Amino acid sequence: MKKVFAGGVFLFIAISGHLAYSQKQLVVLNREKVLLRLTFGDEIIYRLKGSKTVRTSYVNNLYDTALMAHETIIPFHKIDKIYFKQSTFGNRIGMWLVIGGVGYFLIDQFNTVIVHGEDATIDEGVAKASGVMVGVGLPLMLIRKRSQRIEGRYRLLTVDEDSPFYQPNLDRMESPVIKEN
Repeated sequence: MKKVFAGGVFLFIAISGHLAYSQKQLVVLNREKVLLRLTFGDEIIYRLKGSKTVRTSYVNNLYDTALMAHETIIPFHKIDKIYFKQSTFGNRIGMWLVIGGVGYFLIDQFNTVIVHGEDATIDEGVAKASGVMVGVGLPLMLIRKRSQRIEGRYRLLTVDEDSPFYQPNLDRMESPVIKEN
């Protein structure tokens, strides 16, 4: 009798752990690319269709065609925009242009002072090239899209662990091992 009870408790704990681990996720898709992934407790900033008010709440529950934000159930078709910062290929190019421009200038100064043993002078060609790289790279790096209208190619989808868009959030789980210093 004790073995059956112990086996039942073990089975219950194993199933409960699996259910707690496989939570639903809300994803914003552009064709098959995931732009944003939200789970329970995450902050969501949105605007409803026909309204100018931007609302901030948290994801309380997810359904197949709606989400519960705090105490309000919001169907996906009523959401006009989702607000979040998006990083694009242009932002990464801008970052590399800024790093390259500053690095080019610093390497030239290092070469002039340390390698050649001369006084620090600014080479006009290097200054123009690095200035152009930084001048073009900064706007590319800093200008980001802050919202996404939900229409056409962009859609909201609730996914569970069976979906190919599902990604387990291993970084949110605490390690059961206590580390000793």
